[in-house]
Amino acid sequence: MSGLRILVPVKRVIDYAVKPRVNRAQTAVETANVKHSMNPFDELSIEEAVRLRERKSPPVDEIVVFSAGPPKAQDVLRTAMGMGADRGIHVVVEEKQALEPLGVAKLLQKVVAEQKSNLVILGKQSIDDDAAQTGQMLAGLLNWPQATQASKVQVEGEVVTVVREVDGGVETLKAKLPMVITTDLRLNEPRYATLPNIMKAKKKPLEKKTLSDYGLDVPPRLKTIKVTEPPPRQGGVKVDDVDGMISKLKELGAL
Repeated sequence: MSGLRILVPVKRVIDYAVKPRVNRAQTAVETANVKHSMNPFDELSIEEAVRLRERKSPPVDEIVVFSAGPPKAQDVLRTAMGMGADRGIHVVVEEKQALEPLGVAKLLQKVVAEQKSNLVILGKQSIDDDAAQTGQMLAGLLNWPQATQASKVQVEGEVVTVVREVDGGVETLKAKLPMVITTDLRLNEPRYATLPNIMKAKKKPLEKKTLSDYGLDVPPRLKTIKVTEPPPRQGGVKVDDVDGMISKLKELGAL
């Protein structure tokens, strides 16, 4: 078997520590002048790819990091390369042309063929839309086996063993390469991309492309009608005893 050629898609999203705000037009979440960073689940994917290389069995030939997004998305690509990825591919897509999961999956299908990847590791979801669809759609388009929400990954030759959490326990899956894996929070703890490594990453290749370079035109299929804040939570009430609690629950229609 030849070495692993790992593709890791990453996405630039509003930083997880920032509370999202709805814009004045109530058409989307406000993104202007808001701190952005790499999607946390994608950080796990980069870390797992680098750990597979460090295990040296099987050997990893290359780790390619990919992102489709606005010009500033190259920041998260540089961070990923600072964590250990070898090179990056940036498909420039303006925010107003934001891709939906199916569009991203079709684009990744083209990138996999171009890069001759045999393992794709990506976050199970991005924290901006929480769709959790891209990995599964990509596996379907490629006709590859998939293991979602991985909490442990082990590669022995061409066989990949993935442990994933399910209701009431864990599930262990085995499949042969090539395959698609989506990552969950318990998989690892991502390393910090130090400033020296980020500076070194500036010398690593970062290829810029467009959707037309891959022969794709993926117009949006969905239209957001309105975005609103959730209603404020009502204050709680105190009851004197169990009978009072039951009466209150009946009053609220909970019983």
